[in-house]
Amino acid sequence: MEEVKVDISGDMNVPLTSTKSQFDFASLNQWQKLPSPMEILQLVRKSIRPWSEFINTSNFKTAASMQRLTARFVRNLDYFKSNYIFVFIVLMIYCLITSPLILLVLVAVAAASHKIRQLQASVSIFGHQLSTSHQIMAINIASLPILFLVGAGSALFWTLGASCFVISLHAFFYNIDAIVTEDTEGFLAEVV
Repeated sequence: MEEVKVDISGDMNVPLTSTKSQFDFASLNQWQKLPSPMEILQLVRKSIRPWSEFINTSNFKTAASMQRLTARFVRNLDYFKSNYIFVFIVLMIYCLITSPLILLVLVAVAAASHKIRQLQASVSIFGHQLSTSHQIMAINIASLPILFLVGAGSALFWTLGASCFVISLHAFFYNIDAIVTEDTEGFLAEVV
């Protein structure tokens, strides 16, 4: 056998990486453009499907094949997404009501944020001026360890798990083909 020689010599250009942190206090202003929870609830409420249609037990059936089951799952998630978000919110509210310490911490953080918003005074920390929105953000970040200590992490994961279970059961077994056909699917999306 002949030995084959391949020339692999050459120059590589290594990209320069900056060691400077990309975080800047000025970038915190972009978080102010996020919609508020009330705006999200209003958007969900506008596109919610009728509950009588969502809970109609006569439409719960098993799928004939795995391909139909996955297609049904995807179509149900798309068609009932606002209803599913509402189910998650209801389970989260239930979890908060049954966990009074978490509720107490959230009320305290909301009261502190409201008080800061009313005062409209900027604070100087280490030579940086913190506006009211930055102060509210700092209060919310400082409350995270307290929320962790009172069990908010487990409550959140319980809510996520219960929501995924309930939503998956509904999405797998609800026969969307009984109410939405290929012809009317585009029309129904425009009406709502």
